[in-house]
Amino acid sequence: MVNPQRVTDFFDVLGTWDPTLAFVMGGALIIAVPGFTLVLRRSAPICATAFHLPVLNQIDRRLILGSLIFGLGWGIGGFCPGPAIAALASGMIEPLAFTLSMMVGLYLARRLVLGRA
Repeated sequence: MVNPQRVTDFFDVLGTWDPTLAFVMGGALIIAVPGFTLVLRRSAPICATAFHLPVLNQIDRRLILGSLIFGLGWGIGGFCPGPAIAALASGMIEPLAFTLSMMVGLYLARRLVLGRA
């Protein structure tokens, strides 16, 4: 998914729709759902004393706003954070611009929303 055209084409359902991303997400779910089910049956992880699972389970304004910002950045830029970092090796300017913008956004979120540097 380092090719942003595949991502933007996935969102273009009335034009040049590309279902590749749906197969990537489906493949991840095929592995993750049974994996989490099996692992969480254990009393503790193999290499730690306890599981560190999220404690917040409410949908609030911060979650919705963060999801919207992530989705907009993904839809406009065509990159998700992991593939954007991998695409830096291509030498193209787009993944660099996206990654730098993402880093600025992460810094601002920590500084403005969380109140720490």
